[in-house]
Amino acid sequence: MRSDDGPPNRAALPSNIRVVEPVPYAPTIRDRARKFMKRNGRKLWWIHSAYALGLGATVVAFAQKGFDHARWLAISVGAAWLLVVLFFRVHGSGKQQAHLHTSGKTKNKVVFFAMTYALKNLYQGMLFFLLPFYWKSTTFWAKNSWFVCLLGACALLSTLDIVFDRILFRFRSLAGVFHAVALFGCLNLVVPALFPDTRTLTSLLVASAIATVGFFTIHVNLRALGDRRWLALATACLIAAVGLAYAGRRAIPPVPMYVSHGAVGTIILADGRLGMEVRELHPDVIDKLVAITDVVVPGGKGDRLIHVWRHDGHEVHRATEDTSRVIAPSEKGTVRLQSALGDRQLPSFLSGMWNVDVETQDGQLVGRAAFTVTN
Repeated sequence: MRSDDGPPNRAALPSNIRVVEPVPYAPTIRDRARKFMKRNGRKLWWIHSAYALGLGATVVAFAQKGFDHARWLAISVGAAWLLVVLFFRVHGSGKQQAHLHTSGKTKNKVVFFAMTYALKNLYQGMLFFLLPFYWKSTTFWAKNSWFVCLLGACALLSTLDIVFDRILFRFRSLAGVFHAVALFGCLNLVVPALFPDTRTLTSLLVASAIATVGFFTIHVNLRALGDRRWLALATACLIAAVGLAYAGRRAIPPVPMYVSHGAVGTIILADGRLGMEVRELHPDVIDKLVAITDVVVPGGKGDRLIHVWRHDGHEVHRATEDTSRVIAPSEKGTVRLQSALGDRQLPSFLSGMWNVDVETQDGQLVGRAAFTVTN
C-alpha cells in the first residue's frame, strides 16, 4: 500500500515483503567525463590557449634557423585556404553556428571543433613563423611598424580557443579579414622564397591580389561567379586592393630584407670600416659624415637600394646604389652601402636629429641609422 504523499507505508505491508532502499545510480566513465567537461570545459580551453602560446614561441625559435624554411609556408597557406572555405560551407555563419553550439548534434559539434582545431594550428604555425622576419624588417616608430603589431595580434588571437571558435570564426566577415591578413603576410615571404631575386614591390602586389581572392572565396561560391555583377565587383575589388597596396607600400616592411648593422662616423679606414661609430656629436667636429649599412638579402637581390640622409625629417642628400654600394666580404648574402656628406652637402645648421635611411627603389624603408648633433 502506498500513500499519496510519500513512500510505501511499511506498517501496512505483509510481513513476508521486505522493502529495500533504492540503489543510487552509478555513473559510467563516459558520464563522468561529460560532467567534468561541462564543469571545467572553459578552464581547459584557456589552459590549452596557454599551451598554444608556448607552442607558438617554439615556432618563433624555429624560424630563427633561416629563411630556407619559408617556402614550406606555401603548403600551410594552401591547406588553411581550402579548410576555411570548407568550414563555412559545412557550418555556415552567424545564427547557424549559434544553433550548433546550443542544440546541435554531437557529431556536428565534433566535426566543428576538429576543423577549428586544425585551422588554429595552421594559423599559429604560419603567423608565429612570420613574426621574426617582420620584426627584423620593421623600423620601429616609422610608418611600417604597425604591420608587425597586426600580425602579432592575429597570432595571439589564433591561440585563444574560445575567442577563435565563438567570435572570430563565427562570422564570415571577421574570418575573411583574419584570413586575408594571414595570407597577405605569408605571401610577402613565400614569393621571394620560391622565386629568389624578386622585387619586393612585385611580392607586395602579388600578395595583395591573392589575399583579395582569398577573401572572396570565403563569401562567394563558384556558381556566383557566373553572375556578371559578382564578377564585376570582384574585379573592381581586386584592382582596388592592388592599387591600395602600391599606394601604401611604404607602410609595409620589405621582408625578408633587413639592416643587420648601420652606423655613422666621421672617419673611414682603409678597409672600408668606420674609425668610430657615433650616436651624438658636436657640430664643431664635423667636416664630413660617413654612413655604412649592411643589408641582409636572404631572398636575393631583387631591389636597388638607396641611402637617404634626413635632417629633422627633411631630405638632405640621396645616394643611389651605383655610387654607394661596396663589397662586403665578411658575410654572404649581405649588401654594404657606404655614402658620405662632404662640405658641399652639409647644411649650414647641423644641430638636430639625423637619420640615414636605407630604402628600396620603390620607397620601402629597409632600416635606419640614427644620430644626434647637439651644441
